[in-house]
Amino acid sequence: MSFEPYFKEEHIEMRKVIRNFVEKEIKPFVEEWEEAEIFPRKLFNRMGELGLLGLQYPEEVGGQGGDKFMSIILGEELNKCGCGGVPMAIGVQTDMATPPILQFGTKDQHERFLRPALEGKKIAAIGITEPNHGSDVQSIQTRAKKEGNEWVINGSKTYITNGTRADFITLVVRTSDEPGGKGISLILVETNRKGFSVGKKLDKVGMRSSDTAELYFDHVRVPADNLLGEEGKGFKQLMWQLQGERLFAAAGAIGAGEYAYELALDYAQNRLAFDQPISNFQVIAHMLAEMKTEVEVCRELTYATAYRFLHGEVPSKEISMAKLAATQMSFSVTDRALQIFGGNGYMQEYPIERCWRDSRLARIGGGTDEVMKEIISKQIGL
Repeated sequence: MSFEPYFKEEHIEMRKVIRNFVEKEIKPFVEEWEEAEIFPRKLFNRMGELGLLGLQYPEEVGGQGGDKFMSIILGEELNKCGCGGVPMAIGVQTDMATPPILQFGTKDQHERFLRPALEGKKIAAIGITEPNHGSDVQSIQTRAKKEGNEWVINGSKTYITNGTRADFITLVVRTSDEPGGKGISLILVETNRKGFSVGKKLDKVGMRSSDTAELYFDHVRVPADNLLGEEGKGFKQLMWQLQGERLFAAAGAIGAGEYAYELALDYAQNRLAFDQPISNFQVIAHMLAEMKTEVEVCRELTYATAYRFLHGEVPSKEISMAKLAATQMSFSVTDRALQIFGGNGYMQEYPIERCWRDSRLARIGGGTDEVMKEIISKQIGL
């Protein structure tokens, strides 16, 4: 499929490049990295060297000068690697922690934080969720107090991807007692500063090749010019950031759903029952037909929405729809793929069980299903 007018020749060629990279430099090591519960830092270095971390960023900040569809392609193709942990960690680097730096940061912040992140020389994390606050971002308690020419930060964050080894964190903090989101700001925090600590690495059901951590801030001092954008504008900045993140999540879910479908299709065509491939049975053939249809419907919705985003719109309703539909699709398709594998699907020697475990998180991170439905319902007048 050409998917005009979304993709140009450079997009098609980049998809080939990323697909080849995944086949050669990620897929062969997935089992090892899942067992280790982390993948090597050198993968960030390697992707930075190849320009894969800065595809949608301007050349003047170290990017490749591409557009949002380069990010969409990256999300899709990474999620065909056979695990969700690696794509999630890379996605934090490319589409979660760094876009606000480009959009709201100073030239100095671009040089100190954004450029080395795009080059793979620094690992980024984004710090939003706290032990007592998840979807309700406006209620976060981690506080930054201005003292002279420094911010002093106290508090904690949890479920932080890349948290055990991040070099800096795009941190959501409260800088005043203004109600709701008015008191929230974004501050860039280097993790080598005194008072910062990693509480523990968290043990997850899936996404096991990605490190996730609790973080603590005990009178961590950072320069005043580490404030990202304007004080008190952090909630609006974060809501802007989440739009791109949710599109990336939708693209990743499409890639993961397609990968699970392809695993199931191959298995069904080669698994014999009653002296014939199980794909010959109508119930299996119809199941596969439904799975493929759902993947393509979500792909078209995501591409159409990304096209509008690329051309200056921020269609938050459709972005929420794409994220909701695609992540639910991925989980449902993967569940049916496991069903097609039968008892084998529940065994760890087959990759579909890992895909099944990994697919669940996408319906939580970046805005839960329930948050997406709340956004959609409000925007359709309910």
